[in-house]
Amino acid sequence: MIGWPCCSPAKRASLSRNWRDLTPWPQARARPEPSSVTLLNAPLEVTGDWGKSLPSSAAAVISRMREVCLAGIRLLSDRQPSGLRVEDRPPGLAYIWLHNHRRRLAWIVVDVQGNFWCQLAYQFGHELGHVLDNFWDPDSKPRPPCQWLEESLAEAFSLRGLGKLADSWEQRPLFNDAPYANAVRQYRRNIIENYEKIASTQMGDSGVAAWFREYRSALTNQATVPAVVPAILHELEANPRSIEDIGALNRWPEKTGVPIEQYMRLWEKSCEELGTAGVLPKRLVNLLDLPSAEP
Repeated sequence: MIGWPCCSPAKRASLSRNWRDLTPWPQARARPEPSSVTLLNAPLEVTGDWGKSLPSSAAAVISRMREVCLAGIRLLSDRQPSGLRVEDRPPGLAYIWLHNHRRRLAWIVVDVQGNFWCQLAYQFGHELGHVLDNFWDPDSKPRPPCQWLEESLAEAFSLRGLGKLADSWEQRPLFNDAPYANAVRQYRRNIIENYEKIASTQMGDSGVAAWFREYRSALTNQATVPAVVPAILHELEANPRSIEDIGALNRWPEKTGVPIEQYMRLWEKSCEELGTAGVLPKRLVNLLDLPSAEP
């Protein structure tokens, strides 16, 4: 989920202008020089009201989740943050705070009280997916008609990460609690099974393309679309190189505010510019039965 600071529309506009008056993002160009600071190694800052849990314990879970989500992935985006802040701010939903504090700081807000590490990892993983796909700066306001795909990709990314976290927790236990890996697996399984039930109800045996044709108009103003998440998760787990393609998303000014056919063409072009594998946009084009990008 993406969110602005709590302020008036006029103040939001002022914040956005002030942000852009600082150093603007470089225009997308062919093969940007890779940065030594990436989303995987950017300094992590943990703040906020963590209730009865220790911030240091929360930081350990967040660090491990980031590690397992991004380990072995080529992080090639030219729009990666130079710092990552995670704040527990109850009550409410997790979101990216589109702030005007520090130019290259990605700010994730979660709502977790107590030692609910599954919930923390899940919420953080989803928002980390938004940071990975360059949807974290003040211009990243949710816009139809493709916000549903942005959110669904972030959700699938988090679920993939939970599976990796469970394996890592079992092999290298946090807090000397190896059996907690089973709790992570069950938490993940419950979410996936719920999504699979929705997919079965909406898609039946017709497949993703037929589902998309039927529901396309209804998707315009939706966030995460549970029915399509299992299909995206399958793609992420089938080919880990597809994760690097997520880092090529949203490098164009309109971000999600373009028709999906154009969104996919811009994504494939961005993959070429960065030198990522380019497999994920092609697979989603096939799944949704969209026109292929022109050669």
